[in-house]
This record gives sequence, C-alpha cells and structure tokens, in this order.
Amino acid sequence: MGKPKRNIQAAAEESMTPPDTLNQSQTLARVIKAEGNNLYGCLLPSKKTVVVELADRFRNTIWIKRGGYVLVDLYPAPEPKSRVEGGITNVVRDEKAWRKQSYWPKEFAKNTYDDESEDESNVGKMPPSDSEDEG
Repeated sequence: MGKPKRNIQAAAEESMTPPDTLNQSQTLARVIKAEGNNLYGCLLPSKKTVVVELADRFRNTIWIKRGGYVLVDLYPAPEPKSRVEGGITNVVRDEKAWRKQSYWPKEFAKNTYDDESEDESNVGKMPPSDSEDEG
C-alpha cells in the first residue's frame, strides 16, 4: 500500500515555500545527475561536486530532474567509508520564489544549465546526403 495522500501533499507543499534563513551547514546546490538509490550528484556554489542523499519524506513523492535545485544539509565530517557528504532537506519547486531570497547564490544565475548549445546539436536533423559532397 502506498503512502497516504496527505503525506504526499504535505511534502509537496513544504517544497513550494522557501525558508526565511538557512543554517550554517545548509546550502543550495544544483543537481548534476542521479546516482541511484536516492543518491544525487550535486554542484555547490563553490564549484565542488558532492554526493547527497534524498530525505525519506521526499522518496517516491517528488522527482528531481537534472539541472534542478535542492537545499542540501552538509554533514560536518563525512564518514570514512561513505561517499555521501550530506542530505537533501528540501527541493526547489517554485524557483522564482526561491531566487528572491537573500541566500540564493550569485553563482546560480538565471541561465546556468551548462549543456551543449542547441546550435551544435544534430538531434532531429537529417544526415548529410551524398549529393552535397559533389560540388
């Protein structure tokens, strides 16, 4: 049996509103890739890459896409045998409201998704024909 609907809605509502202030160990991060088993590779504003774990209340409730933003609570000292360096405490869903907060990092400007440009992509284009080569 699945989670009660009220728990799902509470988790979704919680991620819509940003907190007023952040703790010393909390920071915003951009998701780079899903590692599997509720682990995500994230880029911190300091350009450091960390692996963080999704909180239990968000599992199978909210999906995080690559390039999205999350609120990360970094552990003081990571365990020696673990590669997990923190936990995701909140997921940024209403990015416009979060960007208005004073703690939003300047490093995460509006167009920060570092993917290859669409001009260089060959997706959806026809392959070159042989007649173009004879010229």
